[in-house]
Amino acid sequence: MLANFLEKSKPINFIVYLSVFFCFFLLSLITHFFNDGFSWNKTFESVVFFFLFLIIFFFYNFIVTKNKLTFDHSYAFFIFTLIAILHFSFLFEFKPLITFILHLLYLRKIYSLRSSKSIIQKLFDSGFWLGVLFILEPYCFVFFLVTLTAILLYQKLTIQNLIAPIIGYITPLIIYFTYLFWVDTTNNFIKLFTVDFIFDLSTYTKNSTTWSTLVLLLFTLIALILKSPKAMSVNNSFKKSWQLLIINLLVSLFFAILTNTNQGYETLFLYVPASIIIANGFEVLQKRMVKNILIFIFMMGTIIGFCYL
Repeated sequence: MLANFLEKSKPINFIVYLSVFFCFFLLSLITHFFNDGFSWNKTFESVVFFFLFLIIFFFYNFIVTKNKLTFDHSYAFFIFTLIAILHFSFLFEFKPLITFILHLLYLRKIYSLRSSKSIIQKLFDSGFWLGVLFILEPYCFVFFLVTLTAILLYQKLTIQNLIAPIIGYITPLIIYFTYLFWVDTTNNFIKLFTVDFIFDLSTYTKNSTTWSTLVLLLFTLIALILKSPKAMSVNNSFKKSWQLLIINLLVSLFFAILTNTNQGYETLFLYVPASIIIANGFEVLQKRMVKNILIFIFMMGTIIGFCYL
């Protein structure tokens, strides 16, 4: 029954997912109010947080449906909603949410390169959003690998296509430097280019959401094994999108290891490619009973994880 519902991509599906998310959102707010007390400032922040979540869901759904990263079903949005519920612990902060929205704006331009319309503008915009991300999270520069991969897969590697994202990337940096120069704090700009990489995965053992991320990666790996032979056997646009999803996942994983802030939100960037890949894995499964069991496991895991965290 659950599988029948998820295999439809109708507005009612997304309304149901958002309603479920809203219920968990309210439950989390009530818990915070009981622990920290009620205040109008927190109430206003909560309203802003919810609208930011709606923006995230809108852009995510737009990326998936507009670029046909899955077939006509709602598995991806369902999985993404469960992931968001499970990671409320660090999503109730403005920086992670704003950073994630900027990342979605970047991915929106990257995956839209499958269409040959306004290529230079899309590449410039992708570079621009990546430049803004760099100001917030300097290690985001590694996503240039995703940009280069998208150009190689969808378009031709020309001088114009290479220069456009670079100019877009530099534009917000120039604006930011000009502002810092005006207020005489250019040292903050120099700090962006200071690499302080410490490879210490032990910090993730102290994070409460590490186990859920590992489980997510495990399901992603299984989905890759199931879907890749079929996706790579046909020479069509989805094959290119599948390859880009894999590169996106690997770069996001590298970014999470590279950033290593011990706050957990650096794993946010994994959730887009992982949820889409897992959704494609469901397409390969033939037995409806298996799908229903897996969906039930996802739901129960989310509820238990939410209560535990």
